[in-house]
Amino acid sequence: MGLLSLSFFGLWILGIVAAQPKTEPREVDAINKIIDHWNLRSKLNLSVDPCIQNATWAPDTANPRIACDCSNTVCHITHLKIYALDVSGEIPQELFVLTELMDLNLGQNVINGSIPPDIRQLSKMKYLSLGINNITGLVPVELGNLTELLSLSLSSNNFQGTLPPQLGNLISLTQLYIDSSGLSGPIPAELSNLKLLQILWASDNRFTGKLPEFLGTFADLKDLRLQGTSLEGPIPSSYGALTKLEDLRIGDLTGDDSSLAFLENLTSLYILSLRNCRIAGTLPEQLSTLPNLKIMDLSFNKLTGPIPTSFKKFSSLQYLYLGSNNLNGDLTPDVISSKLIALDVSFNSLSGNLLLHRKDLSTNVVGTSINDNNLSNGKASSMLQCLQGNTKCSTKFPSTSFSVNCGGKKLSSADGIQYDNDSELLGAASLYSSSNSQWSLSSMGVYISNPNGPRYITQTDSQITNTLDSELYKTARIAPSSLRYYGLGLDSGKYEVKLHFAEIQMDDSHSWKGLGRRVFDVYIQGEKVLEDFNIINVAGGSKKALIKSFEANVTNTVMDIHFYWAGKGTCCIPFQSTFGPLVSAIHVTQVSNLDGSSNSKSNKKRVGRILGITIGCAAGLLIISSIFYLWRAKKEPKHTLVHTDSPTKG
Repeated sequence: MGLLSLSFFGLWILGIVAAQPKTEPREVDAINKIIDHWNLRSKLNLSVDPCIQNATWAPDTANPRIACDCSNTVCHITHLKIYALDVSGEIPQELFVLTELMDLNLGQNVINGSIPPDIRQLSKMKYLSLGINNITGLVPVELGNLTELLSLSLSSNNFQGTLPPQLGNLISLTQLYIDSSGLSGPIPAELSNLKLLQILWASDNRFTGKLPEFLGTFADLKDLRLQGTSLEGPIPSSYGALTKLEDLRIGDLTGDDSSLAFLENLTSLYILSLRNCRIAGTLPEQLSTLPNLKIMDLSFNKLTGPIPTSFKKFSSLQYLYLGSNNLNGDLTPDVISSKLIALDVSFNSLSGNLLLHRKDLSTNVVGTSINDNNLSNGKASSMLQCLQGNTKCSTKFPSTSFSVNCGGKKLSSADGIQYDNDSELLGAASLYSSSNSQWSLSSMGVYISNPNGPRYITQTDSQITNTLDSELYKTARIAPSSLRYYGLGLDSGKYEVKLHFAEIQMDDSHSWKGLGRRVFDVYIQGEKVLEDFNIINVAGGSKKALIKSFEANVTNTVMDIHFYWAGKGTCCIPFQSTFGPLVSAIHVTQVSNLDGSSNSKSNKKRVGRILGITIGCAAGLLIISSIFYLWRAKKEPKHTLVHTDSPTKG
């Protein structure tokens, strides 16, 4: 009886297995060819039916993942995930046999080639992610056939051409990610049909034309990002109807001026960044009534008037950036809200005493007349006053050089240059001066989503090639928006500026982690000397040293070197918040003074003066008299103001 019972049990199990629906044979063949095409057999060896119950590759957390719908007599593959596995090669044609696919995630790989027009066959797709790959060609018009799409990601690829108007057919779409995708041209008016959009990321593309007015009709929009494009202002007043907006980032607009009037009813805002958007007028009092606002960046605009006293009433604001505007009046502790942890008001006509004794608040007031007790170096503070446009400066014993190991400790290079220590940990709005008062730096911006926390120095243990000074490049200063170094107390004359770079955060491997692009601009004395600068491209790879040399004049004792992020480059490769300027070291030295004489000659004259005074010898007095006579005989050079408005406010 026992043997008979066991036999019946075995037959029952076989009956259940036989009764289970099988996967459509064409799909079985297709999925196996896809696995082989991308060399995934070691991760997913399908020796059984891909839609078998309780398969290890079916749960949401599986990767690769295959999941199926077996509600009918035949199973169909509905979910395919091959995520961050560095698969390479083109998209195989077998993929389009899987016509029941609803969710396809091929993100974070190194897939190349174009998207085949056969994508139209996947008409049941709801979620399509091709972001962070190396896909080229045009965005196919056939994507407009996928009318059930809820989410589409094409971010961080190398497409050419414009967005196809057919994307306006995707009327169910709630999420559209096209940032850093290589697109250009105008944004099609047909996208106005996407009334259900909640998220639109479109930064770092060469879009042209006016900011689309129709975006103001997307009543459900929560997250809008349009930084680093070639779009023109003004910001449409219709955006004031986007009352569900939580994250609004627009930047680097050209064209007509904008105002802040549209913000009045956007009470859901958590992040507001309108940097370099040609915003004119005064700061509205009612901004402080936005109850959820945590980050507000209105820097590099044309704002005028005082900072309203109502700003003290901000209930949630932690980061406030108002630098490089035309604000005036007094800034006192009375306008600082209790939760604020970073304040940048640099390069404004502001004055007052900001005598705060809060260790949790970092401030940057360079280029103002504000007295800030956070800058303990009084000598450097007085020298920094020379950055104000109406201040003419001179120094009794001028310097002719300075050198900084950005983000690192003091060290000597192979050619004997002493690079100063610059390892001070700074905050999200900082002004710091060296102990020798020869240079200062200011930094602004916050890395909102950095998994490593709010760090503004990066470092590596890897060796740096193309240099005898590998240690000099193993640390670097980084900033999410603006980073400036100032040489202080410099002699008037012509200087050579050597900027040292090595990309140590991003890599150039044959992985999705090697697809990141850091892009920023560099200004020296207000003149743009590097635009859309990409260290890896110019150096020929990551962790390779690169020196860029420039000449600049000093006429007011200060050298201003500005590294500025204009919203371009990828944001999130190899991890979130990987963007903005990076610099490894700076070496600045005088090559001639204003009369054209060499630095060595002017140094000898300076030493002669000091020696003559010290020893009081007749020969020394004669030298001093001669030099004084020649100096008086020269025509005084015309004073040139140090530029402090890069990028331009106008």
